[in-house]
Amino acid sequence: MDVKLLLVSTLLGVICFSIAQKEGNECINANAKFCGECIQAGAKCGWCKDPDFLKQGETVSTRCDELQSLLKRGCDEAMIENPHGIKKILKNKAVTNRRNRAEKLKPEDITQIQPQKLNLTLRSGQPQTFDLKFKRAEDYPIDLYYLMDLSYSMKDDLENVKNLGTSLMLEMSKITSDFRIGFGSFVEKTVMPYISTTPAKMRNPCTGDQTCTSPFSYKNVLTLTSDGKKFNTLVGQQHISGNLDSPEGGFDAIMQVAVCGDLIGWRKESSRLLVFSTDAGFHFAGDGKLGGIVLPNDGKCHLENGVYTMSHYYDYPSIAHLVQKLSDNNIQTIFAVTEEFQPVYQELKNLIPKSAVGTLSANSSNVINLIIDAYNSLSSEVILENSKLPEGVTLAYTSRCKNGLVSEGENGRKCSDISIGDEVTFSISVTSKGCPKDGKPETIKIKPLGFTEEVEITLHFICQCECHKGGIKNSPLCHFGNGTYECGSCKCNEGRVGRQCECSSNDVANEDMDRTCRKDNGTDICSNNGDCVCGTCECKKRDNPEERYSGQFCECDNFNCDRSGNKLCGGHGRCDCRSCVCDPMWTGSACDCSLDDSTCMASNKQICNGRGTCECGTCKCTDPKFQGPTCETCPTCPGVCTEHKECVQCRAFGTGEKKDTCERDCSYFNLIKVKDRDKLPQPNDASYPVMHCKERDANDCWFYYTYAVNNNTEKEVHVVDTLDCPAGPDIIPIVAGVVAGIVLIGLALLLIWKLLMIIHDRREFAKFEKEKMNAKWDTQENPIYKSPINQFQNPSYGSKAATAL
Repeated sequence: MDVKLLLVSTLLGVICFSIAQKEGNECINANAKFCGECIQAGAKCGWCKDPDFLKQGETVSTRCDELQSLLKRGCDEAMIENPHGIKKILKNKAVTNRRNRAEKLKPEDITQIQPQKLNLTLRSGQPQTFDLKFKRAEDYPIDLYYLMDLSYSMKDDLENVKNLGTSLMLEMSKITSDFRIGFGSFVEKTVMPYISTTPAKMRNPCTGDQTCTSPFSYKNVLTLTSDGKKFNTLVGQQHISGNLDSPEGGFDAIMQVAVCGDLIGWRKESSRLLVFSTDAGFHFAGDGKLGGIVLPNDGKCHLENGVYTMSHYYDYPSIAHLVQKLSDNNIQTIFAVTEEFQPVYQELKNLIPKSAVGTLSANSSNVINLIIDAYNSLSSEVILENSKLPEGVTLAYTSRCKNGLVSEGENGRKCSDISIGDEVTFSISVTSKGCPKDGKPETIKIKPLGFTEEVEITLHFICQCECHKGGIKNSPLCHFGNGTYECGSCKCNEGRVGRQCECSSNDVANEDMDRTCRKDNGTDICSNNGDCVCGTCECKKRDNPEERYSGQFCECDNFNCDRSGNKLCGGHGRCDCRSCVCDPMWTGSACDCSLDDSTCMASNKQICNGRGTCECGTCKCTDPKFQGPTCETCPTCPGVCTEHKECVQCRAFGTGEKKDTCERDCSYFNLIKVKDRDKLPQPNDASYPVMHCKERDANDCWFYYTYAVNNNTEKEVHVVDTLDCPAGPDIIPIVAGVVAGIVLIGLALLLIWKLLMIIHDRREFAKFEKEKMNAKWDTQENPIYKSPINQFQNPSYGSKAATAL
């Protein structure tokens, strides 16, 4: 009984392992039907071409599998198709190593980049890496073309440029013995509203008594030459012109200088410098519509007798168009502009690789020093660029510059601070994903920006296995000739499916066939992610070739897994059958939990200082009082205020015992000053505990601050920026207060006295009035008084009788 149980358990374990292996294997998940598809599924995939390899009833019924798995399944190593990429260097001329400057070399004999040509045979997912050396050669030829704005505002600048040729020749002879210089000028498009088109203004666009030459767009005055005196002579014959608006048509001129190589005189083996001198802005694509010009710039040469003839026909070029043409022709641009337009051209410099900006003085007197400085800046930096890559091909750069500095990614493309004779190395890895549709070889080129030398790489793609060549078409082994027998299996003709091409893909599946396409006898055929063909699930293809369904019933996929940081499986694993298979040292449903506890190790060699647990590479402190990456900080513990007092005092107020060593000893926290105590953080968040501190300095002044560790484990100190010091007696307010008190008291006494006197006088007056009212002799006759006058009355006087008489 125990033996039977053991056998059953072993069988179940094998079956489960096989199923798990199938669901977590990119080679099996690819559902490759022939060897070519298999080797394109991944670099780890191999194809067993042994005709007797597949056994009836095997859970994993595919010839495409990981190499180790194929060996375990019984495929002989000699029967496994596993092609490898090949690197072959075709031209590998060593970089020039000149022993002394007296040794003269022809430009074509100078080599600054190695190797020059190679073939790479790529297998999908398997990178091929090669090293590219660059050595800055001494005495390398230099071609410099001076392109100058001749609008009226540059009048005084022209006078200084007239002697530029011989002076610049003398200075550049310190850098190279093979130097050539040319000159061109520009103003503006010769149409309204950029210039005035009246006949008088076309003859002389300047105002007043000034005489100017007729306006023009661009003129090639002097083709590149080694005769500095000729430069001075021809430039001395130039005259200022004029236009109406402030921006100039310099972009038209730059385009013609870039694309008219033969007429300008650019040499194939030389450093090409274009000095663009102006004191104004620029017009660019779209501005031509103001003058009725709507045709985009065609990027072709239109010089006749040295003059640009199509300015009225084509619009200004765009910045992107200029970048392309300057790069294609290996031209490095130096913008010599006035200080006013420095910000504008700095932004333009950021868009144009291998360009520099220098500040031009008001009259261009510093132009020679500007050119020398800009050339040294440009030539001391090497930046690699590549041509357009075929679909599915990627490049990865790693630079090994001076002083052992190693950089990857975008910084891996460049090295800076390179002196003459310095050698730097770039490691370039080329990887192909899948195979091009036609499978034909492709050529890409890699070169340093601003240099003509380049590496030519021919890419060949491994799209088929070696055994493909011995295939037998319409083989009887493939069900009466319905396929090609190759690499141990049948590659069915169109419309036929099955291991021996025994079924037609157009056949209507019957119920018996459908049953084998239903998982666990369910209702969904091929999990709704495929079609049941000849009793076998054919999974659907996704628009994204890297996303695919897999499994016996198409129940698995490699794109529906948990994400972290917007990355599938956190970028630390692969998605197999809707579950993340994490890389070593990572776990979690999205592989976002690191098992590396080194980040939790404290200085005392304890995990989280013994105060917490390490979860996903981060300490979770069990005691909420402690914080920090390893639970080492306790911002609210006693003694915290005293511990940080001296450092807070020296950094906030420049005082204290540590004021002389403050920068060295007290840079471990971020200091934030606030105006008053109300602005200090409050301990209202348990996850961000704050310790409030009040300390006294040597002058008995109090200062207030808080100490805390934020969520980013950074120590923060908020301090009130003013000291709270005890104030001494102020004599003036005291004396003023005493004097004012005496005066006020005197006034108060006078007012009280005056008030009392008023009250007293009113009382006396009232008493007087009362006594006056009570005095009767003042209002009646004396009763004992007898008048000395006697009065008599005639009784008949006034009567009627008397009247009658």
